[in-house]
Amino acid sequence: MDNKFLTNQQIASLVEAIQSAEDHSTGEIRVHIDSNTETKSAETAFEIFKKLSMNKTAERNAVLFHINFEQKYLTIIGDVGIHEKVSQSYWDHLHDYITSEFAKGNYYKALKSGILETGLELKKYFPVKGENPNQLSNEITFS
Repeated sequence: MDNKFLTNQQIASLVEAIQSAEDHSTGEIRVHIDSNTETKSAETAFEIFKKLSMNKTAERNAVLFHINFEQKYLTIIGDVGIHEKVSQSYWDHLHDYITSEFAKGNYYKALKSGILETGLELKKYFPVKGENPNQLSNEITFS
């Protein structure tokens, strides 16, 4: 990945933000950075969502941030469990905030804020009761 948008240190920090955001919830958050897709980004995002088994969490409460910096494209997918709890306006607001920060060149800040904000929503609707196994990797994936 060319580090024009995020440094390796920022990527590592985003992984820590994901861990932190998931700490108090059974929800799962993934970030996928796509440098290949030029069209049909939403379709690609859904394919990645399934490829990462995000539709297989126990409470169907996984959230994917699918980003293509070159195309200035962001798709946020919340699985049915979390989507039923938050309205579409929540996702729209989050998307608008992140993309407005991306437009200013604040890639890291916007992503970190989006991840932590999503963690608060997951904590509100899917608090931990007992064991909280990490169902999906926190690593950022690339294509």
